[in-house]
Amino acid sequence: MPVITIDLWKVSPETKAELIRKLTKTASEITNLPPPAFFVYVREYPLDAIGTGGIPLAQQQLPPHAPKE
Repeated sequence: MPVITIDLWKVSPETKAELIRKLTKTASEITNLPPPAFFVYVREYPLDAIGTGGIPLAQQQLPPHAPKE
């Protein structure tokens, strides 16, 4: 039971579905295991719970595609 976990800020259900689909496909191709063998966990965090450079993302200028909180 291979497990893939990705941590990121909140994303749309469509983005989560795409991540799950593409991560599973790529891992399956690399390992030669069938896609149903993989579990993919998408863990989302609010922007004030993620930081870089000592500053929470909620206080930073983010790219246009980033969520607005």
